[in-house]
Amino acid sequence: MDTRLLRTFTTVAGTASFTTAAAELHLAQSTVTAQVQTLEKELGTRLFDRLPRGVAITEVGRRLLAEAEGVLDAESRLRAAAAADGPPVGRVVIGAGETLCSARLPGVIAALRGLHPDLEVDLSPVGTAEAAEGLRTGRLDIALMLEEEVSPSDFPDIDTEPLAHEPLVLLCAPGHPFAHRTDPVTWEELAQEPFFLHEQGCSYSDRLARRLLSTPGVRPRLTRFGSIEAARSCVAAGLGLTLLPRATVEHALREGRLAEVTGPPIPDVPVQLARHRRRWTSPAARAVIAELARQFGGGEESVPAARS
Repeated sequence: MDTRLLRTFTTVAGTASFTTAAAELHLAQSTVTAQVQTLEKELGTRLFDRLPRGVAITEVGRRLLAEAEGVLDAESRLRAAAAADGPPVGRVVIGAGETLCSARLPGVIAALRGLHPDLEVDLSPVGTAEAAEGLRTGRLDIALMLEEEVSPSDFPDIDTEPLAHEPLVLLCAPGHPFAHRTDPVTWEELAQEPFFLHEQGCSYSDRLARRLLSTPGVRPRLTRFGSIEAARSCVAAGLGLTLLPRATVEHALREGRLAEVTGPPIPDVPVQLARHRRRWTSPAARAVIAELARQFGGGEESVPAARS
């Protein structure tokens, strides 16, 4: 059996879309459709139900998915064994939130291109739940999550290890009264301001929202956006405040388009390195993990142990 068919099957299962799978695999959609049909014919069963807005994996397909992932995992091990004495090669897909994709990971990819020219790294912007699903289906090799912790009860197949911490900063427009305060702004004062926060599911935004909503006698005005840029733009226009990782606003702060609010202490948000508990970590993925540790400031001694 051609393992390319299995890779297409697992990718369609992970994306629930022939179109999205085709983009991820760098294939024409007609090729993805044909490969799925060929695999269904070889196996003698329907793997997906075709729906108006995508596809849904069948119960039989769900049972076969784990077996397909095992075959692909074995193929990766075989290829790595054959190339054991050479430099890391292959494709590694990293899932991460918008903050890390825009502010941190481009530097990692640039460094890896210089160190390992035959190593291809792709980014997939995802939230925590999407990252866990991508790791489970094999669509992602590793993921970075901005989370205090990832509950084993919610994601029993995912292992996480702290990689770094991202400092957070309260922000306002340069003309806002809080921009000129030398004494810390209180929670009571903050709760009276409009806030523009990242979407629900963002751990640091959710934590701030809970703290603001718990302030007695105040009904905070909270607007949630799916884009950090949208929240940042609203604050720069003087419409309210926000909380964002410092890495995403360093240029705006230096250029005077945003101002930092001196307020209550807000702890940094951890960056968790996530991998599938039972999936093998390839030499290529290990090289990426090592560079992530260096770029995030940990150095060689803090590189998380890789599974062999």
